[in-house]
Amino acid sequence: MTSKLMQNPESIYDFTVKDAKGQDVNLSAYRGKVLLIVNVASKCGMTNSNYMELNQLYEKYKDQGLEILAFPCNQFGDEEPGSNDQITEFVCTHFKSEFQIFEKIDVNGEYASPVYKFLKSGKWGIFGDNIQWNFAKFLVDKNGEIVDRYYPTTSPLNLEPEIKKLLGIL
Repeated sequence: MTSKLMQNPESIYDFTVKDAKGQDVNLSAYRGKVLLIVNVASKCGMTNSNYMELNQLYEKYKDQGLEILAFPCNQFGDEEPGSNDQITEFVCTHFKSEFQIFEKIDVNGEYASPVYKFLKSGKWGIFGDNIQWNFAKFLVDKNGEIVDRYYPTTSPLNLEPEIKKLLGIL
């Protein structure tokens, strides 16, 4: 089990997950921040564009309160086959990413991480429950409430207006 679930969680802050080094991270540490939560993969056709754009957003808004939480997942086309150390090495070396990389998880199915079960529990209409592919995105406000869910094909930079609004940047 990669994250601990409180009974009847009310916000993202009710979860503890493991980082890529296996250390517990209580998501309440991100209270007051705007979160962009993404299931990532190293060998996906969307890897380069997503990591480059996530880096741009993080660099531009990290000092104003944006945090990007990346959860590697190997459930789609075997596109994240590496160990946590290999994934972190790839992301930090190839993309120079500075945002938080967590332990590899499942986002769908019986073994889905509790945090992803919570993220998917919203009323998403056409999205349904399951994550469709790598790089699905969830935007969470400063109160830990899920604001929206975006398709894997949605460019991270297309989320900038909503991120600025949640950060209170005019």
